[in-house]
Amino acid sequence: MIDQEELRRREYVGRVNRVMDYVHANLAGDLRLETLARIASFSPFHFHRVFRAVIGETLNDFIRRVRATTAATRLLNNPRESITEIAVQCGYSSPSAFAREFRVAFGTSASKFRRGGRDAARKIRQVESKNGQTESKEGKDFTPPPPYTPGISDTRRTMMKFSVEVKQMPEWNVVYARHIGAYNKVGEAFDRVFKWAGPRGLVRFPETKSLAVYHDSPEVTDPLKLRSDACLTVPPGTKVDGEIGTMKIPGGLFAVAHVEIDVTQFGEAWDKLIGEWMPKTGYQPDDRLCYEIYLNDGGTHPQKKWIVDICEPVRPL
Repeated sequence: MIDQEELRRREYVGRVNRVMDYVHANLAGDLRLETLARIASFSPFHFHRVFRAVIGETLNDFIRRVRATTAATRLLNNPRESITEIAVQCGYSSPSAFAREFRVAFGTSASKFRRGGRDAARKIRQVESKNGQTESKEGKDFTPPPPYTPGISDTRRTMMKFSVEVKQMPEWNVVYARHIGAYNKVGEAFDRVFKWAGPRGLVRFPETKSLAVYHDSPEVTDPLKLRSDACLTVPPGTKVDGEIGTMKIPGGLFAVAHVEIDVTQFGEAWDKLIGEWMPKTGYQPDDRLCYEIYLNDGGTHPQKKWIVDICEPVRPL
């Protein structure tokens, strides 16, 4: 039986997750303390302390970081948008405020960052990795979502099956457990969401879809701050509690990479889609959520392969 202290912890985490989602979706909107505290159902007096205790950084630091990393991602993915337009969309009060905050976050100007492209973003991540940060989605110890067979030991690089189609994807209604940290550790969040959904009769394969949603770009976000969600599709109106949240994953036009890969190749598959396939097409990444759909249990595959749809939202270049 779960004790009352653990139940309260889960409730706090769930409320803070709602605020994080709201901030990310409303960077140019109302981010006053009173508004965010109301979303979390806490008094403004206590909310600062609660947020810092749960997330490990202050509310203001979180907002500044999300604004900066979102702006950096838009600089890379939206070459036709001016720096001023991006600053306004990310909620900066003026171009000078944006320039100052961006330089503090990344040690360079927005214009130099954009000219340097993804190579500049990778250099920033490499510097932070040398300072003791963990690996991101490219790590070697990705833990697959349940149900899975732990202890996979064959890590030899193999050829992957890889094909891409551009298609309309539906909107998904999901429950989720959130993971903050390196993307290759999202399996822990899948453990939590399956343990919550199973006893409630919400796991009904193959009807139920298992997805991992990624909120932040690993190229411009501190790996320790990356947000990912372990998701299961559920009927609309499903009630949640504690740290388990519910959300709608937007549909629309996506580049869907159909891949068959071993447990070491998730990062390589994403790089192949974004870094190789995307520049050769008339598409660019969109700002909607990207995600993976897991189509099998890699632990039961004869070659320990994962069959995955990697779904990146796109729009015309």
